[in-house]
Amino acid sequence: MSNKLKIDNMLEFDMAQQLKNEEDIIEYLQQVLEENDGSELAAALGHIAKSRGMSEIAKASGIKRESLYKALRPQSHPRFDTIQRVCKALGVRLTVEKVHAEL
Repeated sequence: MSNKLKIDNMLEFDMAQQLKNEEDIIEYLQQVLEENDGSELAAALGHIAKSRGMSEIAKASGIKRESLYKALRPQSHPRFDTIQRVCKALGVRLTVEKVHAEL
């Protein structure tokens, strides 16, 4: 009998399952924002919404659940209005800070 590990038998990683509390969510969002990748931000918000319950976030944001899944999938580019509504529903806010000297 072979003890080889088969890829088909491995569990798929689900980021939403790793987000257990508010601190996890804030740390995750901060790391994603440092990457300056809009599609990664959308995917991260999707993971967070999934961890909180996509139906509840859809209702709180006023966005249909199916539309929310589409807007917050990897490689998507949602409108800023969508990002704002989802952030508000999640109880988080994106902030701005100066990182470079004035030009």
